Parts: sequence; structure tokens; C-alpha cells
Amino acid sequence: MSGAVPARAHLSIGEVLARLRPEFPDVTISKIRFLESEGLIDPQRTPSGYRKFGPEDVQRLRYVLAAQRDRYLPLRVIKEHLDAMDRGLEPPDVPGAAPRVPMSVVAVDGLPTPDAFARDGTELRLSRTELVEAAGIDEERLAQLEAYGLVATRHGSSHYDGDALVVAKTVGEMARFGLGPRHLRAFKAAADREVGLIEQVVAPLQHQRNPEARARTEEVVRELAALSVRLHAGLVRAGLSVDRHR
Repeated sequence: MSGAVPARAHLSIGEVLARLRPEFPDVTISKIRFLESEGLIDPQRTPSGYRKFGPEDVQRLRYVLAAQRDRYLPLRVIKEHLDAMDRGLEPPDVPGAAPRVPMSVVAVDGLPTPDAFARDGTELRLSRTELVEAAGIDEERLAQLEAYGLVATRHGSSHYDGDALVVAKTVGEMARFGLGPRHLRAFKAAADREVGLIEQVVAPLQHQRNPEARARTEEVVRELAALSVRLHAGLVRAGLSVDRHR
């Protein structure tokens, strides 16, 4: 979703109206209040009850107004689109189609950089049905993945994230070679050992109680995670090369 975002953290409803009017001349304060009553936006409130609109609220309003004006979508459908976008999905291009998983989530070109291990706040959230469809597996295979600890919902949630999708999709593709979840427990064990090693490295930083240490901890975790994947890929490549030349 595009549109200018104000430098100040929050806007009043009048300020939001002034920013939307150039692009949507028919929008009114009553219209914005109506969209809020329908659950399409949820601005914060001051202690005295005034609305405080953040950048995300303005982006959502732009999306709603454009979808109504350009695509003639009813609010029910727009609300479904917003729900999908809140879960990291891409809204459908045509009415009646299902939301799509962004291609970037399952892209396999090249090795991940440290940025790939950052949580950006728009983390993918998939239902069980959506995960099965996006990964190209069936319910039985997903149950096996969960039984062997390869895939799980996010802690405290009933949704699966992008990491679960990548694992499920990868395991599904490996099944073409006769490899099932029970064969892949070694991958999970190796990953757990790598995570443990990274946690040992950053433990001294985690004991420090200042913002700089926390930021450095996150940076080190991302860098080591990317390096561990690079090392793993290099070792597998080297091992296969040695085997082929024996």
C-alpha cells in the first residue's frame, strides 16, 4: 500500500482527511468514522477520547478507498483483503480468488543474508488449510511434520509462519526422492545444535541491560545465522564434490 506518511507519529481525524482529500475528493470525516465502525481501521484514542491515526491507519484507509473507487469491492471483501494483508499475504487480483503467499517467502535463489533472519513485524500468518495448500502437501504429511517436530504453530497462536511454510514446502519437494519426515530428523537436530551455538555466543550480550547491547545481540544473531547456512551449504557442496571424484 502506498501513500505519503506523515513525519509525526499520529494524526487527528481532520489531518487524515486533509491528506486523503487530494486523492479521494469525496471522502469525509463521517466516511472515516463509518469505516472505523465497520472494523476496517482501529485508531488509538487519547485519554480524552480523540482518535490518533498512525501511518498504518492511513495506509489502510487509502487501500479501502481505492478498492471501493477503482475495483467496486464491497466492504466485506475489502475487510477480508485487509485480514489477509495483516497476516502477511497478498490480496487476490480477482474477486473470489484466495489470498496468495508472497513469492519472496519461498524464493530459493541464492543463500540468505543476515536481513533474511530479521523479524519485520509483518510476519506471515497462515491457517492450517493455507499452509497445506501453499506448501503443496496434504494433511497427513503436515501431521507427520508436526509429530517429528519439524513444523509447529507460532507460540501462543494457531497460525503458522513463513518458516513453517518453507520447511513444509521443502520437505514436500524432498518426498519426490523418497525422503519423508522421519528421515529428516537429523536436519532438525543439526539446526537445534546450531541455534544452541549461536545462543552461547550472544549470551554475554544478553546479560547486559542497555539498548545498544540488545541491538548488537540481534545483529550478531542475524549474521551468525546467515553464516551458518552458508557454511552448511558449502560443506554439503564440498562433500558431494569429494564423493563424485572418488
